[in-house]
Amino acid sequence: MADPHEFDDVMPENTARRKPEEPVEENLFTRLIYVVMIWFMMSFATTIIGVLVVLQVIIMLVNNKQPNERIAELGTDVGIWVAKATRYLTGASEVKPWPWTELD
Repeated sequence: MADPHEFDDVMPENTARRKPEEPVEENLFTRLIYVVMIWFMMSFATTIIGVLVVLQVIIMLVNNKQPNERIAELGTDVGIWVAKATRYLTGASEVKPWPWTELD
């Protein structure tokens, strides 16, 4: 028979009692590989931001200065990703950006 308390440590009311997980030390060579991949992804993100800016300006010209909300939200998401990526690249954080973690 299964232990009824097997999953007690992951229940929301019990997470405060859980021991914090130890940070995982990352190999410098592995980090270098991630840095190169994220650097290329940031280059692509810069292009995406430029396209979003041009699209939003055209929409605002046509739509009586009203921005498109979906483009604005996408710009916010890309900006959050770039900030997270920059923090990882510069060593200010050990948290990798999406797709390795959730996009906040």
